[in-house]
Amino acid sequence: MNLTRSAVNHPALVGIGLALVFLLGLISIRLLPVQLFPDIDRPGLSVEVFWRAAAPEEMESEITEPLEDVLKGLPGLKHMNSSSGNGRTEVEMEFALNTDMEKTMLEVINRMNQVSGLPDNINGPFIESGGSNDSLTFLFLQQLPGNERPIKNYQSLIDTRVKPVLESVKGVSGVDVRGEGQRQLEIIFDPARAAELEITIPELARRVSTGFDISGGSINIGRKEYKLRLAGKYEISELGELVVAWRDGKPVYLKDIASIEITRGKERTLRIQNGNPAIGMEVRRESGANALEALLNVKEQVAILNDTVLVPEGVKLVQSFDASIFIKRAINMVSSSLIFGILLAIGVLWFFLRRWRATLLIAMAIPVCLMLTICMVKLTGRTLNLVSLAGLAFSVGMVLDAAIVVLESMVRQRERDVSKTKAESAVIASNKVWSALLASTLTTVAIFLPIMLLNDIEGQLFSDLALTIAASVAMSLMVAMTVLPTAAAKWLPDQQFVDHYQNTWNKLTNLIMGVTRTTRRRWLVILLFMGIPIILTRSAIPQMDYLPQVKRDAVDVWVRFTPGTSVESVKTEIMPVLVDRLAPYMSGEQEPALRNYYFILWPGGASMGIRAADQSRIKELESLVMDEIVQGIPDMQAFGGQGNLFGGFGNDNGVDLDLQAGDLRELYAAAGQAMAYIQEQIPGARVRPRPGLDFTAPELQLIPNDTRLAEAGWYRTDLPQVVRVLGEGTQLGEYFDGDERMRIILKGEELGSPEQLEATPLMTPAGGVIPLGELVSVEPKLGPGSIRRVDQRRTLTLSISLPDDMTLQSALEKVEQDIIPGVRGFLPDDGQIRVSGNADSLKQAITNLVSIFAFALFILLILLWGLFKSFKDAALVILTLPLATVGGLMAIHLLNMVSEQSVDLLTMIGFVILLGLVVNNAILLVHQARVGEREGLQRSAAVREALLTRMRPIFMTTLTSIFGMLPLLLSPTTGSEIYRGLAAVIVGGMTVSSLFTLVLLPALLQLGKAKSVEARVYEHYAVAAENASEASSMKAAVKE
Repeated sequence: MNLTRSAVNHPALVGIGLALVFLLGLISIRLLPVQLFPDIDRPGLSVEVFWRAAAPEEMESEITEPLEDVLKGLPGLKHMNSSSGNGRTEVEMEFALNTDMEKTMLEVINRMNQVSGLPDNINGPFIESGGSNDSLTFLFLQQLPGNERPIKNYQSLIDTRVKPVLESVKGVSGVDVRGEGQRQLEIIFDPARAAELEITIPELARRVSTGFDISGGSINIGRKEYKLRLAGKYEISELGELVVAWRDGKPVYLKDIASIEITRGKERTLRIQNGNPAIGMEVRRESGANALEALLNVKEQVAILNDTVLVPEGVKLVQSFDASIFIKRAINMVSSSLIFGILLAIGVLWFFLRRWRATLLIAMAIPVCLMLTICMVKLTGRTLNLVSLAGLAFSVGMVLDAAIVVLESMVRQRERDVSKTKAESAVIASNKVWSALLASTLTTVAIFLPIMLLNDIEGQLFSDLALTIAASVAMSLMVAMTVLPTAAAKWLPDQQFVDHYQNTWNKLTNLIMGVTRTTRRRWLVILLFMGIPIILTRSAIPQMDYLPQVKRDAVDVWVRFTPGTSVESVKTEIMPVLVDRLAPYMSGEQEPALRNYYFILWPGGASMGIRAADQSRIKELESLVMDEIVQGIPDMQAFGGQGNLFGGFGNDNGVDLDLQAGDLRELYAAAGQAMAYIQEQIPGARVRPRPGLDFTAPELQLIPNDTRLAEAGWYRTDLPQVVRVLGEGTQLGEYFDGDERMRIILKGEELGSPEQLEATPLMTPAGGVIPLGELVSVEPKLGPGSIRRVDQRRTLTLSISLPDDMTLQSALEKVEQDIIPGVRGFLPDDGQIRVSGNADSLKQAITNLVSIFAFALFILLILLWGLFKSFKDAALVILTLPLATVGGLMAIHLLNMVSEQSVDLLTMIGFVILLGLVVNNAILLVHQARVGEREGLQRSAAVREALLTRMRPIFMTTLTSIFGMLPLLLSPTTGSEIYRGLAAVIVGGMTVSSLFTLVLLPALLQLGKAKSVEARVYEHYAVAAENASEASSMKAAVKE
């Protein structure tokens, strides 16, 4: 090869190139962003609308349905989900991965402008992009013990002193504050006093809403132009002096019937951390930023704030989830596996070569290839994460394959012809194996192309693994054909190489040739070594999960309250119980001790996160939380378990069933029956309904009395404003105080009972004061706490959490075969049922995997056909693949005997990777056998020569690859379960394939052509040969 000759002739340039590679590699390591997982893009948009005091049914009919109607049919739209709750609607849209989201955002804005008929006093629509994993960390501003100031009063401190500091940190794109609502100006009036003064509610609303500044343009007076502006806005301090009526010749001021306050509205959320009231903050990562560096910088600024600004305020910033711990832990785990893999691979080399100089010449390929691959990762805009690092660890042994074959060829070339210089021998030897190495490299790299081209979430997650392995293998060929010959020409020792295992190779060769000596034996070997793997593969294919179950040292709990439970009652009755139960564990008085915990409450539900101080006791903590801490509390149901690092990608081990129907009551009743049926069909499963099953959210329905309304001079259209004012209030406008805008809310005084509501006096247009109960009848009713819709249909989702011993695929089969037919009978005539969530993702992923596997086989066959220029030889190599598959399956079953290991998508991708790895040995054997035939050897003699020539490099390449991966397979550290299954498949597949391919392939190669007398004589002497020198003498005798 000209490249090899050029490299050998210019060693200085090769040395300079290596120096540049290491320099660029080190620079790339410093510049590469470091994070836990690759960037995952799930294109999505959300539209949020707020309508003060509206019930879920109103939100659905007046807001949600019109929005969904205009949003349907967006280009690339896959799913549209909505949730309508009290005063809030959110519509979430998921799009295909190749969707142009900038164009889609503009289209959504345009369609929002086309929505007609929405209520006048709504806030929104607010459109936000979503779907990316840009969350960096979560912080809580805790109110410390002894501080009596309400936590909500610290919102301005966060806005002015905390957020600017955190947002200035390199790598932080923004800080979202969660916990307290926007400030609002509340005018709280006394309905009885207003009625006594003959002031109607509509009249009061009009009076208060007239205080605004208005520009009248400009006018010319004489030679000057004046701006015309009505200064009608009241200052807050003057608002009480607003005249709202004139009675008995005297003005009635607003302060006579109402109080004026600046508040943050009704408390709808509650956050507690470590027993203290808190305000939550999400710190978001800037796209492409180094997550680890940004996290460390944020922690540094948090420490500074806690020591300076926050000390006199009696509050403290506390980090809830510290991802840097997991990033460091994962990097240390994979890095240590990488180092141990390198040492083991070098140890295997020395075991075979017994020469340190030759061993180091081959081992030199590892750092060079790793540095080149890191440069490639940087050039392609990737990050250094758990997936890409694992790819480097997996490739440690693989990058030695080409170097081993080249050095082996050099040794044999020196043995055959000592007259040539080491440089000439290096070039000749490299050229001899070039075509075989090119074939094996291309097939290995080509296998990874389908994985990198996967256009879904799994493709984004695993493409870094495919890229790093493929790049490493590709670089290893270049290093083997340039750097190694150049170095060998200088430093390979002159003395003859002694193979300490030559007798072993001779005996193995004789054994294999004896097993495949006759046609009958060959067919028996072929039937056994191909038939049994195919049968075993079909019967031993395990059930699959979606993504690895990578647990973290935290217990996540989801809480559902009885509908109608107020935030205040949770704050005063439920939270103290939970805080008291956790207190001894938080202080360390009882075990397991806690690192921290948080509680986030919203209307109807809450979430808890509880983290252990000692991660080894997480199972004990899980039992404690689920069996004691959250049990026996009235009006509360809890679901939960140990948290998962893959949770961001939807990795809860469960199946979601979407039940759909038009009538909510029929849908909820059917869901209740379905829950009991599912738990009967899958013992040990936990079923969580979303939203809650209970159609028991209490509400007071006001039914208009049209006769009395007409007598009072009112219409039905006058009642909505009255009802809102007597409830949570109605928004009259906005007030700007120079710093921020505040909503102006007019509301009545707090009511104590439904009877008090009915007795509320109202001044009517007809001139009389009558109680509200005469204009409407007040009826207590029960309604839904929220309404969920999926693709424009009312939906109730049953989330099925599976028993620990049940895989997602087996659960999916159970659901499709048994549960769905049974549940369908509970639904009304217009009802529908479908599988969603992870189960649906798994179905699609399995389909993709089958396509990838078939595509990879096709690519492999085409490449081999082109490289060998023989379809028969390509087919011979392909026929050895079932051995690798059965080896991988055997390894998985053996691994599960020692420790539980789920068979997930990453594990199954291992079978695709195997296709490109195990063919290398077959390629070397077929190539060498065909070279022997072209040199005049009979087929059996050529096969024998191929075995003798390639036996040692096959064992060396296989064992270096296997030992390079062993640390990932055997590592007991947390997080190693991510790649343990993948490592088991590759190690098992390569082991079984390498051993049995050495028997199967000679049997296949010797089929079809009868041996000549010369060949039989050759074989007779060859069977008796004990070493390579005897074989050479025998070959000369045959020719004579």
